Amino acid sequence: MKYISIKNCVILLLLSSCHSVSDKTKSAADTSTDTTQTVKNIVSAKPVASLQTILSKKEVPILCYHHIREAKPGQSETMKSYSVSPAAFAEQMKTLHDSGFQTVLPDQLYEYLIHDGPMPAKPVMLTFDDTDEEQYSIAVPEMNKHGFKGVYFIMTISINRPRYMSKAQIKNLSDSGHAIESHTWDHHMVTKYTPADWNIQLSKPEKALTDITGKLPKYFAYPFGLWNQAAIPELKNHHYKMAFILSTKRDTTEPLFTVRRMIVPGQWSTKGMLNAMNSTFKKK
Repeated sequence: MKYISIKNCVILLLLSSCHSVSDKTKSAADTSTDTTQTVKNIVSAKPVASLQTILSKKEVPILCYHHIREAKPGQSETMKSYSVSPAAFAEQMKTLHDSGFQTVLPDQLYEYLIHDGPMPAKPVMLTFDDTDEEQYSIAVPEMNKHGFKGVYFIMTISINRPRYMSKAQIKNLSDSGHAIESHTWDHHMVTKYTPADWNIQLSKPEKALTDITGKLPKYFAYPFGLWNQAAIPELKNHHYKMAFILSTKRDTTEPLFTVRRMIVPGQWSTKGMLNAMNSTFKKK
């Protein structure tokens, strides 16, 4: 019995020793893995482009649409500019596709500008402002025919109202690979904001869109395309990566927060649209 007891003690000591060695080996392996991962993260970190590099890159053509419907009789020419007929929109999408254009989204544009990420030979970005319902029911089916994706800048006060998109439609757009981004709460002009407006116009839409899509908006379109320098620190504080203007040229000190877009007026032919794209977004 004494022999068996001593034997058992020896076995227990050996097992304890094995566990101790195993734990040390595991700990060393974990440390090695952590160190390797850290090194990989450092090596894979992409250099951020300088201001000069960003400005030297060719601008990507960015089109802006509002109403995809027939202009109303008696409307002024200015108001007609915001309405592209369904037939004209369908023709424009087909022509862009047949001309070799491929749609890009804001994340890809950001990576292109900041980290020299890849870009198609003929990129185009399709953007839609103000949450109009026909941007979902008319524009998306036409875009789907050509494998296009769009960027929807949502004015959140209008969600679920008549002739505007519902929460379900916005969720479906997001789930289908379109970008859902911010266009303020009620389209109030940025250049007229008081300090209290920033919370209303930035924080409220962020929460509303995140609740709908599960994704925090990272990109912003200025109402009417109008901006000022005071807006940029506020946008950065809300973690926006880029902001989009309209027809004016981008600012040379803040090109990421003055990304240029071009409204497509309802009076233009498809050929006129292509000519305007080439002249507005000239090659470097």
